[in-house]
Amino acid sequence: MPLTNNDIFKKLRVAHKLRDDDIVKICALVDFKVSKSELGAFFRNENHPKYKACGDQILRNFLNGLIIHLRGPMPEKKNTDNNQKNSK
Repeated sequence: MPLTNNDIFKKLRVAHKLRDDDIVKICALVDFKVSKSELGAFFRNENHPKYKACGDQILRNFLNGLIIHLRGPMPEKKNTDNNQKNSK
């Protein structure tokens, strides 16, 4: 049986010991807003009436935010070609 987005999200939350507040802050790092109640719906049992399937966009934004949270923001790339041309 393949893993669903909800399963992946749950496993990442447990592995990194994240609380709902942490996940909201991580999503905010990539300008993606998610509420605590929406997160609760993702982590419920599939048979629960308030269960909600986690979409690809939500998981993708969380993963991108988690990268920034763990590694820090990406440094600015310096274009050496333009710098060399401008200095001549």
